[in-house]
Amino acid sequence: MATPHENEPLDLTPLPGSERAPAPGVTSSEPLPPETPIQATLIVRRRAEVPEDVLTNPLPPDEFAARYGADPADLQLVTSTLESLGVTVIDSSVADRRVRVSGTAALLSRVFGTDLGLATSVDANDNAVTHRHRTGGLSVPSVLSGVVTAVIGLDDRPQARALFRVAMPAAVNTSYTPIELGAIYSFPPNTDGSGTTIAIIELGGGFAQSDLDAYFGGLGITPPTVTAVGVDGATNVPGQDPNGADGEVLLDIEVAGALAPGAHIIVYFAPNTDAGFLDAVVTAAHATPTPAAISISWGQSEDQWTAQARTAFDQALVDAAALGATTTAAAGDDGSSDRETDGRPHVDFPASSPHALACGGTRLNADASTATVRSETVWNNGPGNGATGGGVSDTFPRPAWQANVGVPTSAQASGRGVPDVAADADPQTGYRILVDGQEIVIGGTSAVAPLWAALIARLVQSTGRPLGLAQPKLYDTISAGQVAPGFRDITKGDNGAYDAGPGWDACTGLGVPNGSALLAAL
Repeated sequence: MATPHENEPLDLTPLPGSERAPAPGVTSSEPLPPETPIQATLIVRRRAEVPEDVLTNPLPPDEFAARYGADPADLQLVTSTLESLGVTVIDSSVADRRVRVSGTAALLSRVFGTDLGLATSVDANDNAVTHRHRTGGLSVPSVLSGVVTAVIGLDDRPQARALFRVAMPAAVNTSYTPIELGAIYSFPPNTDGSGTTIAIIELGGGFAQSDLDAYFGGLGITPPTVTAVGVDGATNVPGQDPNGADGEVLLDIEVAGALAPGAHIIVYFAPNTDAGFLDAVVTAAHATPTPAAISISWGQSEDQWTAQARTAFDQALVDAAALGATTTAAAGDDGSSDRETDGRPHVDFPASSPHALACGGTRLNADASTATVRSETVWNNGPGNGATGGGVSDTFPRPAWQANVGVPTSAQASGRGVPDVAADADPQTGYRILVDGQEIVIGGTSAVAPLWAALIARLVQSTGRPLGLAQPKLYDTISAGQVAPGFRDITKGDNGAYDAGPGWDACTGLGVPNGSALLAAL
């Protein structure tokens, strides 16, 4: 197709929610070379909004796509419009409403009304990183206004951090294998996740099969089947740093695999960008077969996302639930501040999505030989030393299933309460893991997400049906101060701004699981 002259003005319309602030700690910035190749993800509107009852009564993929995917006419309009402007359409999908595109920096800047630079900034771990950078809002060709709801990936700054903490050997009070925690939390007997799939999302690092064989062999169990899937060019790259992303990857696989060894574990590796993170979740949600659970141990304060990316991600979790998958997401490891410095409470996203099962953390003192709990309190090792995330979203409204459980309301926030559930997360009472050949103890709410994903897989195996959005069943009809069926309440401790107490609280949610009782309640 003919491409309009590059100096010819385009008819563009601002894209709501696309405004982006400068990356934290920008130390240098220069224009991006105009011929730099770029790929981006566009999200197209749904045919119809997904009703709440579909989230707990999942649909077959074909039926979901036909009812709630993109209108093929919308996809055709997006494709033809962009191609007429010289943009390459890599692929598009009715079911997940994505259009993947590529083009030069000059072309995509022009089509989406922005200026792209090359900047060096500071990531969530205080490392200097160089990346594409933009500020302000985006636009789309006016004919696509209202049809395209998000354009993600032009700016590829790091979007999330791994929510885990490696324990210093001298600081370890006690530690547990995942199998011991399964006994302590009474995971349902005679279940191992057989017949289910657990998807794990990773934004870096990798695993070696030799580590998995050694770890599971040491636990005396047959290793689960673990498959790596690359998204947006990322791959499984192990052996980089046991204290870095490899630690996250191996923690997730070893916890989920030890507690649900019969499940097929699929690890989706994606770039640590908003587009990579979204594309990984979308790919997992729409996989065949649909996973019983999607485990996410990466996140960032919900205020550090653009509104369009946050909404697109939340809608991907809607897709997951409507297809039958329960998404478990770490609630954060930096207490009620979530590492923000404005003195106000913040919650972590994607855990703050009402379509994710947000997983908080405890400090567990138990006799592993008898699975007897001596004490369990909120994980909080003091400022800068790690504490469970939790609080109230100022982005997502309070869902109906949390209406009566006592979620705090303030002038700043009256929305969805975080977390929903909890389990051991204190690195001082952490998980014994093998990473890059090294035996280490790791904690963080990162460990809680795969633990709950494994429990979900075993519940699905036992009941014979997917859970989808689990919260309406877990919260049921409880009121403030009441203990939900299938949970052991955690009533002592705080995460900074919030205190634990009877019933749901903004530290440990409904509490920690009693898996057998939870199965009976379901």
